Amino acid sequence: MNKKIILFILVRLLAVESVIISVSGLVSVLYGEADYVYFFLSAGIALGIALLIYPFVNNTERNLGKREGYVVVSSVWVMFSAFGALPFYLSGAIPEYTNAFFETMSGFTTTGASILNDIESLSHGLLFWRSITQWLGGMGIIVMALAILPILGIGGMQLFVAEVPGPTPDKLHPRIKGTAKRLWGIYILLTVLEIILLYLGDMNLFDAINHSFTTMATGGYSTKQLSVAYYNSPYIEYVISVFMFLAGMNFTLSFFALHLKFKKIINNEEFRWYFFGTIGITIMITMFLMYHQGTALEKAFRDSLFQVVSILTTTGFATVDYMQWPSFVVVIIFLLMFVGGSAGSTGGGPKVMRILLMLKNSYFEFKRIMHPNAIIPVRINKKSVGPNIIANIQAFMVVYIIIFVVGTIFMSYVGLDLDTAMGAVIACLGNIGPGIAGVGPANNFASIPSLGKWLLSALMLVGRLELFTVLVLFTPHFWKK
Repeated sequence: MNKKIILFILVRLLAVESVIISVSGLVSVLYGEADYVYFFLSAGIALGIALLIYPFVNNTERNLGKREGYVVVSSVWVMFSAFGALPFYLSGAIPEYTNAFFETMSGFTTTGASILNDIESLSHGLLFWRSITQWLGGMGIIVMALAILPILGIGGMQLFVAEVPGPTPDKLHPRIKGTAKRLWGIYILLTVLEIILLYLGDMNLFDAINHSFTTMATGGYSTKQLSVAYYNSPYIEYVISVFMFLAGMNFTLSFFALHLKFKKIINNEEFRWYFFGTIGITIMITMFLMYHQGTALEKAFRDSLFQVVSILTTTGFATVDYMQWPSFVVVIIFLLMFVGGSAGSTGGGPKVMRILLMLKNSYFEFKRIMHPNAIIPVRINKKSVGPNIIANIQAFMVVYIIIFVVGTIFMSYVGLDLDTAMGAVIACLGNIGPGIAGVGPANNFASIPSLGKWLLSALMLVGRLELFTVLVLFTPHFWKK
């Protein structure tokens, strides 16, 4: 393994992070807040370490294999979180480093789980830093580097495949750099559009920027302790619902929409399941709230739509405490946590594509039993899906459930009740944010023991990089020559 190329990439990206931290410091300067010094100190530490290591790795051979790619992608997310926690920690806003690391890992992985009990006490610089961590993590740190920054000096295919979510990463251009640029172009365009619409809805510009960053990243960090419920605005809730839905869509389809190729969107099976599933579950919960709680039609529909889209896309914004809804509805919300957004979106979770292919393969297995000599391939969008992809998806789902079960047992061991343990694990593994019971939308993760927070931080990383990118590092075969 070429260890120098790994360090070469990491120190260059660490220098980039120092610049981004400095930008957040400038926000504090703009608002006349004294904590800007801690941003520049944090940026200086990161840049200083990068400059210290760089001369020893600058002349390395620029060959990046698959193994180096996996190590880089896993390491860069840990590195960004470790150094990104410094502004919180050094400023005293989050005095325990464990909590600062948890909050930052939750940001970069777009999980949205928080330990903060008074978000509004944070400075504008820290609030902006929380939001920018999610925005960068939403599309991906490596994808950002490939798209915008000619700093890697190497081919990025191995890195792209290891970071981009979904069973098979989509390419919008023959070259990976071209694909990365198009993805970030769409991402920026939708973010700017949402900022404008939220600003027109009587949200101040700072809050509009922050909520747009965390909506498009499906991250869910808010500048308010009550999240989106603080604004009590149907207009804002509908705007955010639409953009959460768009963020949970495959960005390839957004690319088609910009080129007016709507037929490709309509004919996409995953999109149809994603769209009609969202509408169907929203209508079902709306009727249930109207019947059992006497909620008015528009209010019931708006609350249902917002929470269904928020959980399905793993964004995690809240307008109501769904734990106060009937238990039947809470169970539906909990099950949605095991779905996630579309492949190629910023959403977490297993993804609609995997669930769809698993259901199809299970259905066709009954046909194969009845017709053992027949060849019955699984198809998606009228194209046959190879058995290797089906096997990969089956392995993914099995490992996902095993991690959920083992994580729940561990969190129960450190003192959480069963419901809270399950809610915390799936909320972090699926990069959702709020869970159920003690970590529901009206609560947070502050009371979880430190050991539990480190495990949940690891689950956030594993979930964001879709299991195998991280777990493969712990197999003996990976390290063999």
